Parts: sequence; C-alpha cells; structure tokens
Amino acid sequence: MREFLVEITTTIPEGTPQDEVDRRRAAEAVRAKELASTGHLARLWRPVGELRSIGVWRAADEAELHEKVLGTLPLRSWMSLDVTPLESHPNDPGRTDATR
Repeated sequence: MREFLVEITTTIPEGTPQDEVDRRRAAEAVRAKELASTGHLARLWRPVGELRSIGVWRAADEAELHEKVLGTLPLRSWMSLDVTPLESHPNDPGRTDATR
C-alpha cells in the first residue's frame, strides 16, 4: 500500500443537532479503529490548540484512498481534505524497504 499524508479539517454545519454530532463522532471512532486494524490508518495527530487532524493513511492509490477509505468516514461530508502522496526518503531512520 502507498502512504498519504492527510490533513483533515472538520466543520460541523451550523444548526446541526448535538445528538447528530455525537452519533457521528461515535461512529467515526469505531470506523477509525476498523481502518487502523486493516492497515489503512497508520497514525493520527491533532495539532495542539487546533481542531484539525493530520494523519498517515494507506491505500493502493489515491482513488482507493478517497473512495474506499476516507469516503467511508461518518464525518466525511463535513470534512475538507488536503492529501499529499508520500514516498520513502533515503535518510529516513524508520525506513524498512529493501533499497535501504
């Protein structure tokens, strides 16, 4: 699988009932665990003091990432995404590929 750096900003539409927000957030947590267990969600951070997420996500290609991974998130319709495809750097100390 390829890796992608994904920055996610979630904006809850004005007037959305709190029970709908709570329901979607709970479903989002469940789905994130499922995606982590299948290797699609590798890491996820929240910058201090900000309401956005930065994560390393995995998929066969960018189309699969959008359709079958990020597209399955319960909060997706409220999200804006910035996706950057990644490749290994020769000086990465965590590099595990065979060309090391």
